[in-house]
Amino acid sequence: MATAPPRDSVPSVRGSVTAPASPTARGSVDVNLVVVVHGGGASNISADRKERVREVMAKAATEGYNILKAGGSAVDAVEGAVVILENDPEFNAGCGSVLNEKGDIEMDASIMDGKDLSSGAVSAVRCIENPVKLARLVMEKTPHCFLTAHGAEKFAADVGMPQIPVEKLITERSKKHLEKEKLDKGGQKPDCPK
Repeated sequence: MATAPPRDSVPSVRGSVTAPASPTARGSVDVNLVVVVHGGGASNISADRKERVREVMAKAATEGYNILKAGGSAVDAVEGAVVILENDPEFNAGCGSVLNEKGDIEMDASIMDGKDLSSGAVSAVRCIENPVKLARLVMEKTPHCFLTAHGAEKFAADVGMPQIPVEKLITERSKKHLEKEKLDKGGQKPDCPK
């Protein structure tokens, strides 16, 4: 049976703001805001790295909270928080992504708006600094909900999203992790049983 992590191990930011009431009501209402960020499930990391990861998750939660407090939407807050994670090499999204068996990056991201259930996703993108931003553009600027690989990268170029050299996204830790995986698998492909 799985157990929930201790409350103090999940970075979150809580607070309240006064927001305009619904269009049919007058005045304003107090709104309680909570932003919780989950940065992955690795349990075998050093104490130093664990502290660094917690700091970045707290920074991401704070970013999302501040966006909400300033009147941004939930989608704005999610995108802002995820960008913090994608930009930090401690995480395996964006900079620091896990490499495929060939040593290449293929990143995925998705985002959804709970108000209307619209969604956008990208997969197997390589030269995009923040895949979550591209996923949001898929949601907002196309009739599609999912673009992959070259099609997603062409769409990024069409909407003016800058592409970056893939080398900027690959970290030494990602390279070492791939080498360890290859050794642990005895030279077999990672998804094949021994």
